[in-house]
Order: sequence, then structure tokens, then C-alpha cells
Amino acid sequence: MAPDISTSSSSSASTTLSERDSKILLAEYGVPIAAERFADSATAAGDAADELGYPVVAKLNGDAIAHKTERGLVKLRLGDRAAVEAAAAELFAAARADDGPVDVLVAPMVSGNRELIAGLVRDPQFGPTVMLGVGGILAEAVADVVFRPASLDAITAGEMIDDLATQKLLGSFRGEGVVDRAHIVELLVGLGRLASERPDVASVDINPLIVQPDGAVVAVDGLVELAEPARSASGVRSRPTAEQFRALFNPRGVLVTGASTHPGKFGFVSLHNLLAGGYQGKVFGTNLKGEEVLGVQTVADIADLPDGEIDLVFVCTPAAANPELLRACAAKGIRAAFLTSAGYGEAGEEGRVAEAELVALADELGVLLAGPNGQGVVSTPVDLCAQIVAPYPPAGRIGVASQSGNFVSSFMNLARSSGVGISRAVSAGNAAAVTVADYLDWYADDDATAVGLAYVEGIVDGRGLMDRLATSAARKPLVLVKGGATEGGAQAAASHTGALAANDKIFDGECRAAGITRAATVTEAFEAAATFATQPLPAGPNTIVLTTAGGWGVVTADAITRDPDLRLMDLPADLQASIDEKLPPRWSRNNPVDCAGGETRDTIPEVMELIATHPDVDALIYLGIGIQSNQARMMRDGRFYPDHGLERIVGYHERQDERFAEAAVELSERTGKPILVATELAVADPDNPGPATVRRSGRLCYPSGGAAVTALGHLLRYSMHRGARSR
Repeated sequence: MAPDISTSSSSSASTTLSERDSKILLAEYGVPIAAERFADSATAAGDAADELGYPVVAKLNGDAIAHKTERGLVKLRLGDRAAVEAAAAELFAAARADDGPVDVLVAPMVSGNRELIAGLVRDPQFGPTVMLGVGGILAEAVADVVFRPASLDAITAGEMIDDLATQKLLGSFRGEGVVDRAHIVELLVGLGRLASERPDVASVDINPLIVQPDGAVVAVDGLVELAEPARSASGVRSRPTAEQFRALFNPRGVLVTGASTHPGKFGFVSLHNLLAGGYQGKVFGTNLKGEEVLGVQTVADIADLPDGEIDLVFVCTPAAANPELLRACAAKGIRAAFLTSAGYGEAGEEGRVAEAELVALADELGVLLAGPNGQGVVSTPVDLCAQIVAPYPPAGRIGVASQSGNFVSSFMNLARSSGVGISRAVSAGNAAAVTVADYLDWYADDDATAVGLAYVEGIVDGRGLMDRLATSAARKPLVLVKGGATEGGAQAAASHTGALAANDKIFDGECRAAGITRAATVTEAFEAAATFATQPLPAGPNTIVLTTAGGWGVVTADAITRDPDLRLMDLPADLQASIDEKLPPRWSRNNPVDCAGGETRDTIPEVMELIATHPDVDALIYLGIGIQSNQARMMRDGRFYPDHGLERIVGYHERQDERFAEAAVELSERTGKPILVATELAVADPDNPGPATVRRSGRLCYPSGGAAVTALGHLLRYSMHRGARSR
């Protein structure tokens, strides 16, 4: 029947409706059902076939019969009454005692070369979820299925259809008409409504959903599973207050507990990073000996610290000391605590008990509890680097929250190398009291942050998580990368976090429904976030590639063509005529616009402006920056420099690339269109004046045309999502 989607029903005890009763229920919710008759004898089956017209299909039907095909209980292409009666007699004879009361279903033999599958599952993590995919006998082999949370509207249902990989099956196919999208949308919306109105329906399996020659769809088989509705999840913790988040990210003063003179201890490293990052607020420390550490005079007792001058405590003391420490900090007016301490939920049952007790205490004291078992918090608007690891990123507009501290470091390293900065960053650790969703929710209201960026892996309450993330994504772009997307990754995530990884296809559908950008890798996630933080949203899919070499353009054009939403537009005739005036006759005269060596001091900025200002163009990808400076570097490094006129030409080449980079940024800001600059020199030679100028602008210089296309595709899909729901 349905492909394996690794889900379970809401209860272990379930019953399956007969095909007759399943179809009656499904028809009430808009599922198109073929005309059918039910017969209690072979003669009655023949009468039914005469009434319906030949050919017909005959099936044994009963409340206890779920999988007919495996038992040979389906007879196809019966062309006359005799064949029907013989088939019916055979079906009645095949009935078993445990099948209960049975009859024979007789229905027209619906024709069509295309089969889909639709259904409903109640995922243990994400709740009721609607499914659509390629069906029939190929359902499991092809596994082209998409999911969306129920209930869903017509827009979301339409996006499900668009997300199927086998789009050619939906167009004209082997002489048959285009699939009736409106018919499918109505069916999917109906399944979502069924999920809301009938909590006792654990799953629905409609397979096959046959596409008829005229494009209309009809369900020829359907199965409904009933189960006791699952109990509602316990209440979700409320997000910390704005004042508590202010204490964490914009503290007036910071206390490091367990400050140490030993450079290998967390208490030394965290204090060092705090001071080295340039934090301008007051810095305090505790040390059992009251020693001076890095110029900070520590105290042995928190009671000796001033009242009302410290907002954040950075905890580097053992778990056993932390309850009393929190009480002492609260007495001094501290409203946020970041705990690096291990030995809590990740350490077994005893640790989980200690963690729960600490959370309860923090709630009682009114203290935001970040961590435990985290690496730290960064807030560039106030030069805060309170963490036990490097690096410290440049200031920017990306807000980072991660279940993995290592990936916080990864994102900050990428920020340092790319020049696209970060506003806030936090390692959630065990997320005992404050979750990744809490941080992202606050970022969505944070004036310093333009886009949220997160890494998640183990998911305990998928429904609660996605509801929270959806509210964040409705206010600002949100980029996620998820660990545990494969079976191997899911096992690793479970062992690392103690939480189960959720079904990946369902998670993907949840993200699509919420307008969340999901990236496959950490690098892709950062590049997407950097694009959201620095580029305007495109108004449409029409993209032009401007290149100084043909091969780069061809590969990038291929990437655009493979993207499901971007369009490698035909070069408008008036734009072609305008470019003719700027480039030599040998230029490509097509999209990609290959300058074919005709680039001079002015042609790149001028052609770029012609393209960017054309009303039909939505986005531009520029390839080849830095090439002249690459030659200049070789001249500068060679033994003939600075003689032979090399000093002058080197300076000229380097100024050219700077001019091209500046033109791309200025044009993008002026036109409100994304202009993405890409070259491998962004990685291979980051000091090259071309990519270096892009980096100084605060924008990302993409390492390849393909990376630029991927980022632009994410940008477009978010723009489309917002646009569709704003109408």
C-alpha cells in the first residue's frame, strides 16, 4: 500500500474500516470515488457489472480485510457477466473465518497511465500530516512523496503538487491531458479537514489515485485506520521575558564564576574571551582564593559583589555548586545565567533529575537559565564574547542558535572568513529551560537581527517546535540545518542528545509549509542566511548570468535550470540591442551574457546596469570578478615587478576588480534586486581585491556560481511564500 514513511498511529490499538466504509467516509471529505456496487452473491455481482458497464474490477470486501492484493482478492479487467460471476465465486471461496462478514465490491475498471497516492498520517512527533506522491506499484520504489501539516489551505496544497519531483507525470502524458490540479487541491484540503474533525482517524491510505485521460483523478482504493486519539502534549514553557533576554544579550555587567589563573581552564578561557572581545560593560569574577585574573580582581564570595550592576553570570563551576550559586546571584539582581557545567540531562537519570530541579529553581528566582552544557553566548552589538571557545565573529545581522556548540563555532568561522557578520549567537546546550525556538523567536523581534540561523538535531516535541518556528518565520527569514536526516545520522543524533530524530520528509514538509528555508549542509545554511541578511528579495524568478568566461556561465545556467523555481530567462530583444552597443560582436548574444573577452574599464559596470535596470529582470549573477587581479598578483609576485610598466598595470587591474565589485553592490541597492557575485577566488585567494571588496561591503562573495544559484533559489522561495500569503 503506502510507502514506508516511518510513522506510527496515535495508539497501538487500532481498527481498520472496510473498503466500503472507508470510501463512504472519504467521500464526505471531497475524495472522488469511482461508482461502486456491493454484492452478496455471484449472481448479484453479475447484475452489478451489467449496470455499471464493462470492463469491471471485483474485490472481496470486509471489515477485517486490509491488504487484498497480497491475498489475491482483487480481480481486474473482467469483460463480461460470466467472468464477473466466476471471479465473484472465487472471491467468496477465498474468504476466511477471521475475515468476518464479507461481500464483493464491483466497480468500473478505471483507466489511466498515471497513478498517485494520497493519505493522512498522525506522526508521533509532528501530529496529523497530509501526504501526496507517486502511487500504484511504484510508490515504494520511487518514494516521491511530500508532506504538509494538517489542516492545510489551498495555497499549501498547491505547493505540495509543485514539490513532487516527477512533474512530467502531471503534464500532458502519453496522449492524456494535464492533471486537474484543482481536483487534487480539493482532495488534499479535504484530508486536512478530516484530520481536524476526526481525531479518531489514525491514518488514511488512498492508493492508487488514478489520473484519468481527461486529467481528473479518482480514488479506486482507500483504507481508513481508526485509533483512540492521542492525549494532548503537556503545556509548553513560555518564552523568557524581554527583560531576561536583555540581561543575556545586552548585559550591563558580566560575572564569571570559577575564574581561574590556569589558561587551560574554562574559568580562564571564558574571562579571557570576554575581555579580548572588547566588552565595554563591567566585568567581575569569583575565585576561591580571591586572586587577580587577567587584571580582574575576583572575590571569594558572591555576597561581596555590588548589587544591581550585574545582569549575566557565566557559570564555570561544577554542577553541585550551581543551586546555591543561582540563589546568591539572584540576590544580587542577576537575571540571566549561562551554564557551561556538564553532568545534567546528558549524563543519565541522576543528571536529568538535577537538571529539572535547577530549572525549577531558576524559574522560582526569575533567572533565565541558558544551557547547561553549553559553550557560550555572543552579542556583537555590545561586544560580548562570553564563551569557552573561539572565535569571535564580525558584527552583522545573522542571529545564530544551535543545539550543537560546535556548529555555533562553525557559523562564526564562516562569518569571519566571508565578512558577513553575526548579531547574536548562542549554544543552547541541553536547552533545559530555553530552547532553540525560544532564541529564534526573540531574534524575530530583535532590531539587530535580520535573519535567524539554527542547527537542530534531536526533536522531542515536533509539533510544538514547528508551531514556534512558524511564528518566527512569519516575521523574519529563518534558515535551518537539521542533523539526523538519514538513518545513520538519526542514530547519531539520538545517542548525542537522548532525543529521537523525526521523519525527514515530514520535517521537510513542515518547513515548507512554514516558509522556513531548510539547507542540506552547514555551509549552505550560512550562505543562505548571509544572502537573506544582505540581499533584497527578488520580485520573480527571471535570472540573468553575466560572465567573463563561457564555461562558468554554462555551469551556472545548468544550476538555474535545475532549480525548481528559478528561470534562466530568454534575453529580451531590447536588452540584447543595448548590450550590442557595449560589447564586441563576438559576445554570446544570449543568456548567459558572455562578454567573450570584451570587458574593459567601463563595460562590466555598464552592461551590469543595463541588465539590472531592465524591468523584466529579477536577479543577476555575476561571474569572473578577481580574474584581472589574479594576473596582477602573479605580476606583483614575479621577479620583473615593478619594472617594465608592471606597477602601473597591476594597480589598474586591481582597481578594475574593486570597481566591478562596488558597481554590483551599488546597483543592487539602487534597483532593489539581488545581484550575487561569485568566484572561486573568494576561497582560493580571499585577499584578491575583487572578492575582498565584496567582503568589505558586508555582502557574501559566493565560492561558485552553483552556490550563488542555491542561495538565490532559497531567497526566491521565501519571497514566493510571503507573496502567496499576503494576497
